[in-house]
Amino acid sequence: MAWDFETDPEFAAQLAWMRGFVDDHLIPLEPVFDELPPDEWKTVKKHLQDQVKAQGLWGAFLDPKLGGRGFGQLKLALMSEVIGRCMMSMTIFGVQAPDSGNMELLAHGATEAQKERWLWPNLRGEISSAFALTEPFHAGADPTVIGTTAVRDGDDWVINGHKWFITNASVADFVLVFAETDPEGRPHRHASVFVVPAGTPGMEIVRDIPTMGHPERSFGRPGNHAEIVFRDCRVSGDHLIGGPGDGFVLAQQRLGGGRIHHAMRWLGQAQRALDIMCERAVSRTSHGRTLGQHQMVQDYIAVSHTDIQAARLLTFQTAWRMDRLGAREVRAELGMVKAHVSKVVLAVLDRAIQVCGALGYSADLPIESWYRTTRFGSIGDGPDELHKSVLARTLLARHTPVEGWPTEHVPSRRPAAEAKWAELRAAAGLAAGRAAAG
Repeated sequence: MAWDFETDPEFAAQLAWMRGFVDDHLIPLEPVFDELPPDEWKTVKKHLQDQVKAQGLWGAFLDPKLGGRGFGQLKLALMSEVIGRCMMSMTIFGVQAPDSGNMELLAHGATEAQKERWLWPNLRGEISSAFALTEPFHAGADPTVIGTTAVRDGDDWVINGHKWFITNASVADFVLVFAETDPEGRPHRHASVFVVPAGTPGMEIVRDIPTMGHPERSFGRPGNHAEIVFRDCRVSGDHLIGGPGDGFVLAQQRLGGGRIHHAMRWLGQAQRALDIMCERAVSRTSHGRTLGQHQMVQDYIAVSHTDIQAARLLTFQTAWRMDRLGAREVRAELGMVKAHVSKVVLAVLDRAIQVCGALGYSADLPIESWYRTTRFGSIGDGPDELHKSVLARTLLARHTPVEGWPTEHVPSRRPAAEAKWAELRAAAGLAAGRAAAG
C-alpha cells in the first residue's frame, strides 16, 4: 500500500488557480456582499461562474457520466478546503448546498425526462433547489418517523404535512419533498421523494426562520431556512423520483461525500481564522509584549494549528478510503469526520475571537459571523451525537464479549507468558531449567 502526501502537478496547478481566484475576486467582496444589487450580482456571478467552468472545475463532485469530472473524494476534499475560505465560493463553483446533494440524488434516481427538466438546469446554475426532510414535531435525527404524507389519487400524488428549517426553500425553483407513501414499509421503505416546483398550489412557504446566524428577519435571502406547510398539494406522477419507497436509498446518495466537503470547507474557514489570530498576535501589544509572546496565546495558536492539521489528515484518510471502498464501507468514519471537524472549527473560531478581544467579538472582523453560522454544523446533517453513536456501535461490533477476567488480565496471562518464555529460550539454544523471574 503506497502513501503519498502530494497531489499530481496538474491538479496542484488547478488548486493554485482556485486559491488565487477566491482570494483575488471573492474574498474582497465580503464587506459589501450583502449590499450588492441582486440583478447586478446575478450578472457578475455568471461572469465568475463562466471562469470556473472554463477551468473545468464546475460541479466537480459529479461522476463523469453525470456531467462531472470524476475527481474522487480526495481531490474534492482539497478543492473544498479552498472553497471554504469564502462562503460565496460554493455558489461560484457550483457546489452549494443543498443543490449539490440534490443533484446527486437526481443523478442517481431521476428518469432522463426528469433530468432534462430539473437536473441539467440545476447543474448549469440556471435554477436552484431545496430538500425538505426535517419536520418541526419529529426529531430530525430520526427520519424513519415522518409526519408528511403523499397519497396517490389517480395519476397524481397529494401531499400534506409540515416541514421546517428547509434551506433555500423561499428562493428555490423546486423543492425535493420527503414524504411517507407506505406506513407499512417502515423503517426504511415507507418514504418517497417528490419534486414540487415553486408556486405549486398547496405548498405555502410560511416564513424564513430567524437563526443564530441571521437573527434579523429577511425573507427570500439565499441560505435562509424556511418553514413550509403542504395542504392538499397535488403533483403529477412524473414528479416522483425513483419508485415509491425509494426515499431512503436516494437520500443516502446525497450524504456521504457531502460530509467530506462540509468538513474541508470548515477547515478552510478555520485556517483563515487562525491566520487572523496570528496576525493579531504579532501586531497587538499587551503588558509590554506582543500577544504572541504570551504563553496563553501561544497555546491557542499551537493547539489550533495542531487541531486543524490533525483534522485535515483524518478527513483526507476518510476521503481516500471512500474513493477505494465506497461510502457504505466508511459510513462510520464519515460521521466521525463530521462530528470531529465541526468541533475543531468552532474551537478555533472561539480562540480567534478571544485573542482579537472586543474586535473579534465585533462585526468589524468576520469571525463572529463565521462562528454564528458555523455553530449549526454540529446540528445539521445529523447531530454530532448521532454520528458518534454510529461510530461507537461500529467499533463495539468488532469486539466479542468475554466471561470472567478481561483478556488483558495480567495474572490470567502469566501461565501463557511463562510457556512462551520457555519456548523462546529453547529456540534460542539456552539450557533448560531456568524459569522466568517471579
